[in-house]
Order: sequence, then C-alpha cells, then structure tokens
Amino acid sequence: MTPRRDLSQRALSWTITAPGRRLEQVDAYGNISHLLTIEEPHREINIVVRGVVETADTEGRQDDGPLSPLAYLAPTLLTSPSDELRAFAQSTLHTVTDPKARALVLAEAVFGAVRYKSGTSDVQDSAAVAFKSGEGVCQDHAHVYIASARAVGMPARYVSGYLYTGDASDAASHAWVDVWLGAEIGWQSMDVTHKRPAIRTYCRLAVGRDYLDAAPVRGVRQGGGGEKMEANVLVAESAQQQQQ
Repeated sequence: MTPRRDLSQRALSWTITAPGRRLEQVDAYGNISHLLTIEEPHREINIVVRGVVETADTEGRQDDGPLSPLAYLAPTLLTSPSDELRAFAQSTLHTVTDPKARALVLAEAVFGAVRYKSGTSDVQDSAAVAFKSGEGVCQDHAHVYIASARAVGMPARYVSGYLYTGDASDAASHAWVDVWLGAEIGWQSMDVTHKRPAIRTYCRLAVGRDYLDAAPVRGVRQGGGGEKMEANVLVAESAQQQQQ
C-alpha cells in the first residue's frame, strides 16, 4: 500500500523496492495499492518502502471516499456483532445524542471492555471473539468499535497506517477507525486504543470494511513448504519538522 491521498496528508516522496513485476492501482475504497507478481522460484521476498508524508490537522475530518457511507454499515466476517456485542453498543450509547460525544464514548467503552494485551489475538480473530476474550490489540479495538457502531446504525470503516509517538520503542504500525457522524460533520477519525481523535501524528495507509480490506501487505502463493512474514516499521520526524 501507498498512503492515501486524503485531506489530512500528502506523500512528499514514496518509493517501493521489490522483486518481480509491480502494477499500481486504486481499489474501490480509494486506496493506492501495488500488485506484485513473482513467477520465478524464490526462498525470500524483501519489500523495502521509504517515504515522507506531510500531515495536517483537519480536526479529525477525513475524505468521504468513493463509496457511500451506507457501504460501511454491512457486517463482514470480522465485524459481525454477537448478541452480547450488540447489547453492549446499545447500552453504551442509548443516552448519548451528540454525534462527536457518541464517537468518543464508544471508544472509551470499547477500550474498557477489551484490555490491550499484545500476543493474545490473531489477525483472523473477529470482533465477537475479541469482545468475548476481553483482550486484544489495536486491530481488535478497531473491529469491536466498528461492529458496535454498525450495530446502532453508525457507518464505520477500518483504517490501517502508522503512528508517530516520539518513542522508538513503541509499535509504529497501527489501526484505528473512521466513523460517519452525518453530512455536516462527515467522517471523523478515532484512535480507539488511545481513546482520542486520530490527528496530526497519524499516517493513513488504507481504509476498508475491516482489516482484510486495508492490510498493509497481503499475498497468495502456489507451492509447498512453510512460510512466515516479518515486518519492521520505523516512524520519525523529518529534518524539517525537527527544525520547526
């Protein structure tokens, strides 16, 4: 994936170094993706990406994208709410009417219901599984939030990207959500894991109905043998930003 062209950011430079043939395309959600095809026998694929992205504070508002918000109301395999999750969403929001307050209250409730703990979940775990276990990571927070929001009629979409915290020991890959709060407010970004709007220090890579639509890297292969994927991400301030 290449960072989206959104209101809150623009890529000043972005280079991808990888073997094989590469085709750039824009998918149905407005994400910029690259299809990599390798037909020769291989034991390892190294993909190296470097770039500089300028971000702007849009108070959380994001581009509408090519699809109607209604497209983000339908449940998916990873975001179908269980009866317990649906009841949780309804009880959390039934007395909250202000749109922005609803978005934040739901984030706080999800964070309280799903304790952050790394290594406790898998990328294929659904929102219902994460909610039942009560533990998970940012991806699980996003899925539980999306399932809850959709259960009460609020369109929500999954966002993958990178977060700059100023601490090199923190995980730089991140996931959060966009929630639709009506035509006047539009799509608002919400970081469920940190219970705050996702602004300024966030680089948006892709959006979709769930993780599978917005994963930074996905692939299929033919042939025997095992496989594993490793990813390392470093996010830092640019020299220009440091001077400012």
